[in-house]
Amino acid sequence: MTNPLLFLLASLTLVAIPGPNHLYITTRSIGEGRRAGIASALGVETGTLVHVALAAAGLSALVAASATAFGVLRYAGAAYLVVLAYRTLRGGDGDDAPALAPRPLRRVYLDGVLVNVLNPKVVLFFLAFIPQFVDQDAGAVPLQIAVMGIVLTLIGTASDLVYAVAAGSIGAWLRARPVFRRRQRYATGAVYLGLGAAALFAGPSARRT
Repeated sequence: MTNPLLFLLASLTLVAIPGPNHLYITTRSIGEGRRAGIASALGVETGTLVHVALAAAGLSALVAASATAFGVLRYAGAAYLVVLAYRTLRGGDGDDAPALAPRPLRRVYLDGVLVNVLNPKVVLFFLAFIPQFVDQDAGAVPLQIAVMGIVLTLIGTASDLVYAVAAGSIGAWLRARPVFRRRQRYATGAVYLGLGAAALFAGPSARRT
C-alpha cells in the first residue's frame, strides 16, 4: 500500500460526506427505530464486504467492463429499492395507525445487505478509489485491496452507526407526533424511490455511496 496515512485521511474524508447509504440508514432509523437503523447499518456494511471480496478477486472490474452485467446489477438495485418503497407505501390502515409496522431485524439487516450489494456505484467506487493506493511493486495486490477495503468498511460502519443512533433518537420524538405518523410512510417511500432512481442512473464516480 502506498502512503497508508494518505489512504486513511482520504477514507475518513469520503466517509464523512453524507451519501445515499447514510440517507437510507437515517430513513430506516427514523421510521422504524434505532435498532432497525443499527441493523440497516450492519447490513449495508456487510454488503460492502461483499464488494471488497469481489474487488480483491478482480470480479468488480469484469462487472464494470461488461455493459450487460453492469446493466443487470443497476436494474436489480433500482428494482429492489422500488420494492422497498412499495412495501412502505402500502402500509398503514388509517391516519392514526403507525406509518411503518416494525419488521423483524433479520429482514431489515438483509434489506441493507441487498441494497448495498446491488448498488452499482459501489462497484465503480472500488475501481476508482482503492487502486490509487495499491503499491504494484509490493506484490500481493489482492491482499492490499482486501486490507484497504476492510479498513474502509470499519470506518464506514462507525459512521453509519452514528447516523443510526442519532436518527433513532430523533425518530422516537417524531413518531410521537400524529402529523408525522400520517406523513411518514409517504416520505420514506419517496426516499426509497429517489435512491432507486440514483441507482438506475449510476455512472462512473470516485465517491463512496
